[in-house]
Amino acid sequence: MRSGLIFKKIGMTRIFDDTGNSFPVTVMKLEENQVVKILDRNKNGYFAIQVATGKVKTKNISKAIRGHFAKSNVEPKRILKEFRVNEDMLVGEGKIFSINHFSVGQKVDVSGVTHGKGFSGGMKRHNFAGLEATHGVSISHRSHGSTGNSQDPGRVWKGKKMAGQYGNVNKTIQNLTVLQINDVDDLLYIKGSVPGPKNGYLTIRDAIKSILPENALKPAGLKDNKKAEINITDQKENVQDTKKETNSENVEAKNDKTDHQNPNTPVEATIDEASNSEITDTDNNNNKKV
Repeated sequence: MRSGLIFKKIGMTRIFDDTGNSFPVTVMKLEENQVVKILDRNKNGYFAIQVATGKVKTKNISKAIRGHFAKSNVEPKRILKEFRVNEDMLVGEGKIFSINHFSVGQKVDVSGVTHGKGFSGGMKRHNFAGLEATHGVSISHRSHGSTGNSQDPGRVWKGKKMAGQYGNVNKTIQNLTVLQINDVDDLLYIKGSVPGPKNGYLTIRDAIKSILPENALKPAGLKDNKKAEINITDQKENVQDTKKETNSENVEAKNDKTDHQNPNTPVEATIDEASNSEITDTDNNNNKKV
């Protein structure tokens, strides 16, 4: 059993396949999912991973939560969830998950908090048919009808479907299909609807009632941070080398300009002396002729 991820619900749209069929999809965005803590069987009695996501201001978090994140050298985040995993599916602290953790065509289970509808009647809450809409039913058309069982037991049974609070509960929709993945924007397109409002956070796990695809990454799909760091250092070194080369070229160009512009160079002096000697010789010849 692999770890699940925390996604942000963007909204619903539709996509088309090659034959022109349209499918309703829910767009889910993967923000930075980072491992905060690893739970071991020896210490905690089971294997699990704590994953956090979402940006939040540090001043809005209690000191206890701040200390919990500080132990793993992870910045405080908005949402913190725990996922049960097998021993061979554990991921190191500080690792960041990628969108490639899931694959196209895979079945997933999506869990979240449903829309809160407030206090609702029996027709809205339990899909009751209501009473008759003809004469004789006075202002009770949407009533749920009788609730008791006469004198015996003389009370309303516990759990009777009646009016009350509707929505705002945890719901899980199973066996939803991943139709498309956007690696650039970290978007996941899931067929059908999922619980919760827009910009709400939901958890997505591998479907319990379906077999995990063979191409699924194990223990998890992670982002390789080392390669990015190496590339950044290489870029910095290249930039420094280019700066040194340009500086050396500028210095050589300046030296060339100063050499050409200096009138006290010996080459120009020899040219001037030769020209002056030629002028004096021509003057002497003219004077002799006169």
